[in-house]
This record gives sequence, structure tokens and C-alpha cells, in this order.
Amino acid sequence: MQYSYQFDEQLQQEWEWPERYSSQPDILKYINHVADRFDLRRDIQLQTWVESATYNEEEKQWHVKTSKGEAFARFCVMATGCLSSTNTPDVPGIKEYAGEVFHTGNWPKSEVDFTGKTVGILGTGSSAIQSIPLIAEQAEHLYVFQRTPNFSVPAANGPTNRQEASKIKARYSEFRKECANKFTGYDMHLNEKGAAEVSSNERLEEYEKRWKNGGLMFLGAFSDLLINEDANETAAEFIRQKISSIVENPKVASLLMPDHKVGCKRLCADSGYYSTFNRDNVTLIDISNNPISSFQSMGLTTSNGEWIFDNLVLATGFDAMTGAISRIDVTGKQGNSLREKWVKNPKAYLGLGISGFPNLFTINGPGSPSVLTNMLPSIEQHVNWITDCINWTKSKGFDSIEASLEAEETWAEHVNEVAGQTIFPTCNSWYLGANIPGKKRTFLPYLGFPPYVEKCESVARNNYTGFEFS
Repeated sequence: MQYSYQFDEQLQQEWEWPERYSSQPDILKYINHVADRFDLRRDIQLQTWVESATYNEEEKQWHVKTSKGEAFARFCVMATGCLSSTNTPDVPGIKEYAGEVFHTGNWPKSEVDFTGKTVGILGTGSSAIQSIPLIAEQAEHLYVFQRTPNFSVPAANGPTNRQEASKIKARYSEFRKECANKFTGYDMHLNEKGAAEVSSNERLEEYEKRWKNGGLMFLGAFSDLLINEDANETAAEFIRQKISSIVENPKVASLLMPDHKVGCKRLCADSGYYSTFNRDNVTLIDISNNPISSFQSMGLTTSNGEWIFDNLVLATGFDAMTGAISRIDVTGKQGNSLREKWVKNPKAYLGLGISGFPNLFTINGPGSPSVLTNMLPSIEQHVNWITDCINWTKSKGFDSIEASLEAEETWAEHVNEVAGQTIFPTCNSWYLGANIPGKKRTFLPYLGFPPYVEKCESVARNNYTGFEFS
């Protein structure tokens, strides 16, 4: 009820979410409902790949080439998604693998049946942790290839509590405003006490309560979990103890225990993930010390053995925040390539505008709160701000608007300065681009939804300071 559109009160009131964490079919049903209800399909062209976008300095227009033709536009908004460009690892021989290959970020529309199949899965991030229990229920045998274990907490998913839903709907508008003032843009029931301020018994009681209630609100157990390493370690140790108590094989349990901070990598929520490793048909293979050396036609080889399987599942994540835009050949002023610019340092002023690329806006670009907030309200905030900015630019008679290089660089420094006060940069994560070989290591999302919104509003009030016009 938080991860949904808020621009229309009637939509909020009429829609009924069947589950606490609704699955893909229900989310798709919701999106289709919104598209039909607001007559959006006439403005949407599906099954079309955007190949390039080139800015014409003389005409002050963007020339966009697609797989179905071309278009000219004064303004171009990249709403390409933070987690939509799948990452496929470059492992020797992977193209020689002859079995069926699936990527969790590009799953077939038709049902996939692993019954009677031997399956190998690469990765233990969020999508792997969600899919491994389901694949294990079907497969004859599942091999899980893990490089880095991740922390996960129970999702405690189930049917929507109708009484709770009615309470929210009775004051939806006020509820949304309250959430907008939260650090993450959603209500995680943050405990204002610090983990170091309470007794060990009180800490344990709070963690147990959060574990039982389920969901990512676990990180709200204490106010200092994301800024104090000692406090964070109490949460990490609690989850490690839970893993130890759930997983029957001590060696397997040990391999599943992360040694990094809770939250520096995306905290995952699962339904029976750790207990899945108690199944006889599931094998965990550590590739951190025994990396994959090559693939063969029906399996792969590590430094300590060969593994044969019928199907391969790549749960290897995304080129986050910049990948989808970088796959498009975007060319700005003086023939400069955005792809080449971002190889050196992926940054955008407020996550919205890019120096050297006039009249180009990004939704949830690098330097925006995006993936560390409730994405739907964050997207709406971007859309509203960009709409107002375009209207203001037109009303003043300007042909173009672009972020200044100074503002862009200053903002990127600020993003990393804020992150440096937390535990987030302490491990290799896709927040830093660390999952993509060759990608510049820099903290991509901005921490803190309310201060970000305040900054955006200040920029607008001051005639879009940090932007240049012509």
C-alpha cells in the first residue's frame, strides 16, 4: 500500500492489493489497470528498442532513432529504470553452454517448469534468494553457486490485512505525507533508540519482534544501525545466529553467513530461503575461493570440480542506475558520448540533469535517492519536478536547459560525502557499481529522501540554480 501510485486518490481507494508483498502478476495487473483507467496506451509504443538519441545544437532538438523509426523532440526524458539492464557475467565458455538459460531479470512470460531437471543458479542476491526456494521445490537437484552470501530476513508475506488496509485508506493522504518525511520515503517503524543505548535483552527482544513481523523494516530496529558499525554488528550477529539455528549443516550455515555490514548490500526478504539448504536436492557451492574457470556444453568447472546441469539460471543482477541509459547511444553537445562520460564518472546533478546534454532529464539517475527509497513516490517526485522545470523553461522563452559542470561535480561530491558517514560504502555492492567489471566505483544513490526533496524545491525556487539556459 506504500509501493504504489499516489497521484490519484480514487485510484488509491479503489485498488485492493491481495498480498503484503504482491507478486509480479498482481503488479502487472495493477499497471495495466492504471494504463487503461487513465487512457495511457495511446501515448505508449511497446516492443520498440531505442537505439540512439542525438542532440542537434542548431535546432535545439533531440533526434531519437528506434527499431521502428525515428522521432524528433525538444525535450527527452530517460525513464529507463534503475534495475532494468540485466548483467550477464563474462565467464569463459558461457556461450557454449547448450542447456536452457534463464535470467531472473528477463524471465519468460510462459511458465517455466523445472520438474525432473538438474538446475544450476549463479548468484545469491535478492532475486536469487526469492527464486531459489521455488526452484528447489520443482528441480530434481539444484546447485547454488555462491560468491558472496547476503543477509536476508523473513518476508512474512501473506494476504493483506484488511483491517489495517482500511485504516490506511481512511487517511491515505496524511499517511503519504508522513511517509514522505521519513528518511527512506516509507514507514519502516523506525525505533528512535540506538542499539548501544539499550540492554542486550532489549536489543534481542526488538530484533526478535522485527524478525517475526518480517520485511525490510528490520533495518528500523534501531536508529544507528546504518551509521554505527558496532551497532550494526549486533544486527549482523543476530541474523548469523538465526542462520545457524535454521540450517542444519554447520559447514553450509557458515558459508551462508555474511561478514559484511547489514544493509551495505541490499537487505533481502525471503520466504524459506535458509531452510531450503536443508533439502537433500540442494547443494551450495562456494565459488569465492574456488571460482568458475569455464563452462562446458552441459555444465561448468571450478577449481575443485565439475558440475553438470540441464538448466542454468543467472541471478546476476543489473547494471544499476546507469546501465539502461548507457545501452542507448546518447550523444550531446559537440558530439560527446554519455556512455564515455559515465565510464569516467557516472553522475548527474540531483540525478536529474547532465552537463553537456541539454534538455535531457533522467528519472532516478545517479545522484538521486531512487533505490534507497520507496521507488514509486520517488519517481512521482521526479516527474512532477521535471514537468514544472520544462514548463518554467518554456515560459521564460528559453530554448534549452542543462546542468552546469560545477553543479554536477559538487552534487556528486556531496552524494559521496553523505554516504561516507554511513556503513554503505564499506562493502562491494551494486550501489557502488562494484558488480560491473570496469565500472567506476562511486556511490550512486543519494541517502535521505526529505533533504533531497528540500534541495530540489530550493533549486526550483531560485530559478533552477545550478542549471544553465540559452
